Amino acid sequence: MQVRTFHTQFRRAVLVPALWISLVMAAQPGDQVYVRTNLVGYSSDDAKMAIAFSNQSLNGHFNIIDSATAEIAFTGNIIPSVVRGYGPFQYYYQLDFSDLRKTGTYRMDIPGMNIEGSSLYIDSNLYKSYAADLIAFMQQQRCGYNPFFDTLCHQGDGRVVYGPMRDATFIDVSGGWHDAGDQLKYLITGSNATARMLMAYQLYPDVFHDLFTGSGKPGANGVPDVLDEARWGLDWILKLHPAPDVLIHQVGDDRDHIGWKLPAYDPSDYSWGKNSYRVAYVATGKPQGLNKYQSEATGISNIAGRSAAAMALGYQVWTKCGFDQVYAMRCLMAAESLYRMAKQDEGYQQGNSYGAPYRYMEDTWTDDMEWAAAELFKATGNTQYLEDAVHYATLTGELSWIQKDTSAHYQYYPFLNIAHYALYDLVDDTVKLRLAAYYRNGIEMTLRRAKRDIFQIGIPFIWCSNNVLVDLILQIVLYERMTGDPRYHTYMLGMRDWLFGRNPWGTTMFTGIPRHSDYPVDVHTSTWALTRREVPGGLVDGPIYVGIYNNLLGLRLTHPDPYADFQNPYVTYHDDIGDYSTNEPTMDGTACAVMLMAYLAGAE
Repeated sequence: MQVRTFHTQFRRAVLVPALWISLVMAAQPGDQVYVRTNLVGYSSDDAKMAIAFSNQSLNGHFNIIDSATAEIAFTGNIIPSVVRGYGPFQYYYQLDFSDLRKTGTYRMDIPGMNIEGSSLYIDSNLYKSYAADLIAFMQQQRCGYNPFFDTLCHQGDGRVVYGPMRDATFIDVSGGWHDAGDQLKYLITGSNATARMLMAYQLYPDVFHDLFTGSGKPGANGVPDVLDEARWGLDWILKLHPAPDVLIHQVGDDRDHIGWKLPAYDPSDYSWGKNSYRVAYVATGKPQGLNKYQSEATGISNIAGRSAAAMALGYQVWTKCGFDQVYAMRCLMAAESLYRMAKQDEGYQQGNSYGAPYRYMEDTWTDDMEWAAAELFKATGNTQYLEDAVHYATLTGELSWIQKDTSAHYQYYPFLNIAHYALYDLVDDTVKLRLAAYYRNGIEMTLRRAKRDIFQIGIPFIWCSNNVLVDLILQIVLYERMTGDPRYHTYMLGMRDWLFGRNPWGTTMFTGIPRHSDYPVDVHTSTWALTRREVPGGLVDGPIYVGIYNNLLGLRLTHPDPYADFQNPYVTYHDDIGDYSTNEPTMDGTACAVMLMAYLAGAE
């Protein structure tokens, strides 16, 4: 850990000198013990399990020391693990301190051992502010007008292809969000991000504040910031659906990938000159591609259905909150129009690539139709929508990534079929039992996978594993809300803890969260590359199977790996700008995590 100590911890040392001292007290290689905990911390009633690992065996007990009094606040047994850990260490242990409930700041002590990573926090308000960070990250991803840079960008979006109009016809599709570290825009992800932020507000309205105007500038406008951000997505979806038979699903392609660039000047060239028009792909339900790489497609129900769900949710929220009712009706009309399109051309449309074989490879759609129909029934009371929703729910069942040890990039997207939750309160007890069983059976399958290792993470480490993990956590949260069954709560908290530092690398997976800890810094974004400005709140892609990592094109680490001592032949993560597969913050993953942060803020 020498590189990590002097690479990122140095600039944080001024803020947390006590933590700095504990980290740089170097031990000899044989007697170092590494402890992994949730770096944000725990609520009093949480299950609290730290993971320790070392190359020498441990026995006896551990102590939790109150940092304020230097007294022992808790003593527990060191429990050897009977399952493997991710890493090159010989011994792994569980340190259970669930019975420590008193609010405070603590450190862990194992008598006679040097410990790295020992600070602990217990408080019921630790997560209160982080939803705002995630929304601020979304603001930084905005296209059209970007409040982070206070500049306009991509005003030439876009010139359409594959549409009923002549190719290269201009239709204004400015707006939306840059997808990740690049500046592409996808309805595949934008529709989900919009809908999920609206549902986060419906579930936890008291968590969200009004600190910014609709444009993203500081100042209140009477609308919670999460809804300002969701409206940014709603407005873009309205632009993408300019006529009853037209739905644009992607703006730009991987011709964007020409190096670091700020949004106000994009030198990519789509044959209309640099920093000019970008291509806008119209959904046709058929394979597309302007170069040798062709997408697969059987219809448009995934993107049209998910967009209909987002627009129906926009109508519900704007109507209930007493906002602009004319705008609410525009949302409802668009939702119904999009749903008709989806019904007429059932199937899936994938993302398009140009110069590389990577694209969003979604190949499911019944879950999106279930979601759209459920939200349209809530909006209109039309029972045909409810019948449709139950039909599509039956078709979908338990279908997800859960049954797979691996899958193609975004093949089973969204990673949570939130439609089962949306439908649950609308149906009779027989259907409710089925919907709950879909969630429960999936959770059980992941739990069987999780029991194979000490960290108990039940997901496949595919590209964007953190997005998958967030949605599995939320599946458990929603299952609890549906049924009142708490049996998976401890499992869920363990996965939460993985995201916040209880992982082999001892880092959180959100930029800038928490400020006093190890978090992703050298992220794969132009903002960081060109300005060195950190943007808190972004969820990075996360660990990936080494087998996938070794076969991706264009990966190149730019500095010595600060986590080299913790890498293994199974799964890897790098805080390195050259690793787009594990350290690139994504817009859609962050938007989905808004609901997780709202839940953790204690809105229950």
